[in-house]
Amino acid sequence: MHTMWKGSISFGLVNIPIKLHTATEDKDVKLRTLHNKCHAPIKYDKICTVCEEEVKPEEIVRAYEYTKGKFVVLDNEDLEKLRKENEEKAVEIIDFVKIDDIDPIYFDRSYYMSPNEGGGKAYSLLRKALEESQKVGIAKIIIRSKEQLAVIRVYENTLVMETIHFPDEVRKAGDVPNVPSEDKVTQKELETAILLIDQLTTKFEPEKYHDEYRSALLELIEAKRQGKETVTAATKEAPATNVTDLMAALQASIDRTKPKKAPTAAPRKKAAVKVKKEA
Repeated sequence: MHTMWKGSISFGLVNIPIKLHTATEDKDVKLRTLHNKCHAPIKYDKICTVCEEEVKPEEIVRAYEYTKGKFVVLDNEDLEKLRKENEEKAVEIIDFVKIDDIDPIYFDRSYYMSPNEGGGKAYSLLRKALEESQKVGIAKIIIRSKEQLAVIRVYENTLVMETIHFPDEVRKAGDVPNVPSEDKVTQKELETAILLIDQLTTKFEPEKYHDEYRSALLELIEAKRQGKETVTAATKEAPATNVTDLMAALQASIDRTKPKKAPTAAPRKKAAVKVKKEA
């Protein structure tokens, strides 16, 4: 499993060298965009809005727009230094809480944690302590140049780090429009709804759920492929090389400037001379 972060995590005086591994993966079916006319893939170039020319990666800088059209440019060196200063710090568990106290709306991404060299015993200690106390740890960590609030918990005998949103990143539910302020339902309607919920209540078994849309899309793609309903992207003809162009131009120039040969005159016939013999 690919390691995407190395560091250490501590609680109290206990320090655990760890590695992070992405716990989930996106299995969306990736569809390309093609030109309907020739079925060639469409490119999306970075074009400057003023110069109207393509911008190379080395010509791009990052900036913060503090007001419309005005920016503070941030040098890559400054950002890299700031990132390293924070990433090199040990991740400290600052609080322990019950996981039921955290609303699921805060959860973002999941990462498996494995012990790095020499961290096996401390890793086991934290895992056992979390299991026995039925608590989770709250920590801060820098991942991909962004500080993240995180929950550390046990999942199937493995420590998992769940990044969670900061409170100011969660929009207020009170700002959602058209939400009824009062429950205008009858007691009979409520009892019927609760009865339905009870009948559908079961143990959560994630294995029985699957992405039906993705499966249907893959089946459609395979059926079209088997039925030869495929297209081939048009390819652009390779432009003539400079050498070919140069040679053609030189040859044309030679042909144009070559002096024309004058027509050769036909050889003149010698006149027959009669010699009179003297009598």
